[in-house]
Amino acid sequence: MPKQPSKPPTTPQDINLDVLEGTLSFYIRTINIAVSRDLDTCLEGLDVAKGTGKITTLLLVDSYPGIRPSVIAHLTMRDRSAMGRLIEQMVAHDLIRREVSSEDSRAQELYITEAGAALAVKIRELVPKQSRDFFSFIPDDEQQQLMDILRRAYRRIVETT
Repeated sequence: MPKQPSKPPTTPQDINLDVLEGTLSFYIRTINIAVSRDLDTCLEGLDVAKGTGKITTLLLVDSYPGIRPSVIAHLTMRDRSAMGRLIEQMVAHDLIRREVSSEDSRAQELYITEAGAALAVKIRELVPKQSRDFFSFIPDDEQQQLMDILRRAYRRIVETT
């Protein structure tokens, strides 16, 4: 059990996070919250602000016409019901449209709309800039190293699930 301080801490620097100090998961979760808030501020007023998965879905549908929701769900680690709700929302905002697959009448295919394609252009400009600005305190070479590590972790997790 950690030693209790004689008086309550008054600044974040006065606090030891116990076992969390040594866990990647704690830092990844908290950085995710902070970067998501910053991204939402950057994208305020756009149909992809607030929530997760919309940007990835928009870009994948734009890049891969006819992509199936199950593929996007797998890549974004979402379950079917969450993916269904996200797609409903994006269809309602006229960003994507659904069609029944000509190969399998039980499957849906997703296609970008004109409004979705225009938004994808904006997103491809805003998101990289937001990421660069948010992480500007980390030197470029360290960002690249961290990106390589996280990309490998992501690919491994996606491939094994």
